[in-house]
Parts: sequence; structure tokens; C-alpha cells
Amino acid sequence: MNCYFPSDRAQLAVLVDPDHRDTSSYESLLIELRKGYADLIFVGGSTSKQDNIDEVCKELKAVSKRPVILFPGNPFQLSKYADAILTLSLISGRNPEFLIGKMVEAAPIIHDYKLQAIPTGYIMIGDATSAAAYMSGTTPIPRNQHGIITQTTLAGVMLGLRTIYLEAGSGAGQTVSKETITAVSKVVDVPIIVGGGITHPEQITQLITCGANTIVIGSILERDPSLLQHFHNAVSFEKSVK
Repeated sequence: MNCYFPSDRAQLAVLVDPDHRDTSSYESLLIELRKGYADLIFVGGSTSKQDNIDEVCKELKAVSKRPVILFPGNPFQLSKYADAILTLSLISGRNPEFLIGKMVEAAPIIHDYKLQAIPTGYIMIGDATSAAAYMSGTTPIPRNQHGIITQTTLAGVMLGLRTIYLEAGSGAGQTVSKETITAVSKVVDVPIIVGGGITHPEQITQLITCGANTIVIGSILERDPSLLQHFHNAVSFEKSVK
């Protein structure tokens, strides 16, 4: 499973929202991805339809040899053209639909498509007004509650989840705090994915130093796809010094 998420090195994932497929920034992002500036490509959004996801996965596979991994917002955001899928359990909330219910709906399709499933504990942190919080009907854990976040992570790993995704929310004003990442990395040995609120390459060093394994960027590239090279350079530097 961890061929996509090794715990011993840092990597960069780019989140592509199929809802933005018809924009000029999407076309520019494809050009940047063709240059190999990402280690992984995530595909998903809050409202995307399957037909968009199929087309986006095919286009991404055409321009990049990097793994294309589904990051679904609902059970219908699935595509046989992807390499794998983050099977998300929203362990920061108490909505049973997003703990297991949605996976029950998606499981037969994932099986039929022969997608590699990556069991992932999804923890939303900070902003209760994010799209993910609204769509899931759950409240994120406050940013300063490092103990609750750590306990939640431990519970997820003890239940068998193999990857932890710490999510500050798309377009968040702040990323997951260094204190939270440090606390989580001290108690679990599964790969830690961090996304949301990452707008400057300079943030990469701090996040990786604290224990993040995979850094996810998305919203900032919708505004300026050319920044991808700078994020790539920052992660590559961290790889070289480890």
C-alpha cells in the first residue's frame, strides 16, 4: 500500500479539482505537470461529477507518469482511469455517513474498477465554514486542540487506517500548525498527509521538518499554476538534505 506514501521521504501532491477543467489555469497546470513537478496527483472536489473525473484522469495520465489518486468528495467521484483511491474515513466528525456509510456505497465500484484502496483517516482541522465541513455536516477540530487531534489520529491507526490526512480546508487562511504535526508524528508511524492553507514554498520546510510526509497544494495553483515549480524545488531540497 505504501508504495504511494512512503514514510521515510517527503513528496509533493497536486490536487486537481475537475470542476475547474474548463479554465485557462487548468490548461496551464497540465503544462506544468508535464514537466514532472509533482510526485502524486490527487483528483477530487466537493461537487464534481463522474464524467468530469473520467476526462480529467485521462488527461492527467496523458501528460504525466505520476500516479493519479482519487480524493473523492462523494461516492460518485470515481474513475477506472485512476491508479488508486484514498478511501476516506472522516474520523474528526461523528457523522456515520462519512465514517463508513459513503464507503459502503462506493466499495462495489472501487472493486469493479480494480482501484488500489488506501485506507485513510481524514481529520478536518480549524475552519467550520470550509466546503468539506459543510458537505459532511461535521465540525472540524479546533486548531489549538493538539491533544484531541493526536488522540483521534491514534484511534484511527489503532482501527487499522494506514494513512492520516490532516486537512486545514481548501483555501484556508492557515495551514495545519507545526505543533499539531509534531505531536501527531511522535505517536504514529504511518505516513502523514497535510493539506490546506499552503500558499508559499517557504512553508514546505516547516511542515516537513515537523513530520509531514506528503504536502498537498491545490487552490494556490488555480490562481497561478507557475508556482508549482517553486513548490517542487522546495520539496526536492528537503529530500536532498534528509
